[in-house]
Amino acid sequence: MQHTTSSAENSGTATDTYNGFTAEERAALKEHAQEQKKAAARRGSRAEKEAAAERDVLAKIAEMPEADRLLAERIHAIVKAAARDLTPKLWYGMPAYARDGKVICHFQSAQKFKSRYATLGFSDQAALDDGAMWPTAYALKELTAADEQRISALVKKAVG
Repeated sequence: MQHTTSSAENSGTATDTYNGFTAEERAALKEHAQEQKKAAARRGSRAEKEAAAERDVLAKIAEMPEADRLLAERIHAIVKAAARDLTPKLWYGMPAYARDGKVICHFQSAQKFKSRYATLGFSDQAALDDGAMWPTAYALKELTAADEQRISALVKKAVG
C-alpha cells in the first residue's frame, strides 16, 4: 500500500493559509456569485433583463476611478457601435459583452487588481483565431483615435 500525504503536509506546515487567490480575486469571485443570483432573480422580458444588465454595467463604470472610468466608457461605446448584437453584462464585477449569455470580450480596470494598466480581454468564444497563435488581451493606458479603430475592428472580428 502506498503512503500518501495531505497537501498541508506537502506545502510546508499545516498552518500555511495559502488558498491560491488574492484578496482582489476573492472579491471578484464573490461579485460573480452575486451577479449570477441577481440575473437569475430578474423578471420580465429578455429586453427588460438586458436593459437592467446594461444599467448595472453603466453603474459599475460610474463607480470606477477617473482613468479607468474614461477607458471603460469608451470601450462600452466602441463595443456597442461595433457589435449591436452583444449584450452588456457584469462579469466578475467588470463590464463584459456577451452573445447568448457567453462573454465575447470584457474590460478589466487597472484599479481593481492593482495593475498599472486596464485590460481589454477576449474569451475563447471570440473569433480572433490567426494561425496557431494570437493575442486575447490588450493593455490599455489611454485610447487614441487609431486605438479606437483597432478595437472596433477587433470586436467586429471577434463576433464573426
